Amino acid sequence: MIIARQKPFADILAMVGDAETVYIVGCGECATATETGGEREAQAMKARLEAAGKRVTGIDVAHSVCQELDVKRLFRARQADVAEAEVVLVLSCGAGSQSVRGATDKRVIAGTDTLFLGNSKRQLDYEEKCTLCGDCVIDRFGGICPIARCSKGLVNGPCGGSDHGKCEVDPERDCAWVLIFEALEKQGRLEDATVIQPPRSWDQSRRPGHVNWREGRRRTVAQPVVAAARVAAAKTGASQAAASATGLAAAETGASQAAASAADPKVVGVDEDPGS
Repeated sequence: MIIARQKPFADILAMVGDAETVYIVGCGECATATETGGEREAQAMKARLEAAGKRVTGIDVAHSVCQELDVKRLFRARQADVAEAEVVLVLSCGAGSQSVRGATDKRVIAGTDTLFLGNSKRQLDYEEKCTLCGDCVIDRFGGICPIARCSKGLVNGPCGGSDHGKCEVDPERDCAWVLIFEALEKQGRLEDATVIQPPRSWDQSRRPGHVNWREGRRRTVAQPVVAAARVAAAKTGASQAAASATGLAAAETGASQAAASAADPKVVGVDEDPGS
């Protein structure tokens, strides 16, 4: 879950500035769970903006604002309300703000500060245990990430400043390396703590990140579709050429997902996209 906190209202009002009309976008997932940008928070923001003399032209709380195609559909459906607004205020993580920016040429204001990827310990209690570094090595450390859990990100042992198992940077926090030693000891792998870790590979952490598995998966799906169509055609006496044409057409339109699933259920369905 992406953890964000809402900016102080005074800061949001300052960013809105002289604009008189505002359109508000919230998020139905992370921002709702963290109570920073769900329906309730969006309505509360509307009331505060109106009390400050602004006019809110509309509110959208998207199911997931980081889904760019969904945001574009929302904005097309609410085109008049969005067009009437001078600025769009987004109450979601930074990814959601960027999705909104891709759906409109209006000035976009981020109403929250994105903090970290958080594990939910209980309601409204979140802890960072992964930094999205792109090179996961927790197997070496008893399942605990020293990059995320150690305040200094040390991977070759503790700094020496911990006190009674607590971090010197934050005395309320357990020292990550104490946790690592305890985990390795339970696993009978304490000797692993003596292995010198090589310098981190930064190749996996380049920004901006981007992966596109779509094309490769589409080609993988197309192959069993063609094969299934040919088998069916052979049983009915149809020609191989007709079967190939049928299968290729099905691969392009997605109409033969059931046949592809029978041929290889592991690959079919991974490329379903309602917006394509």
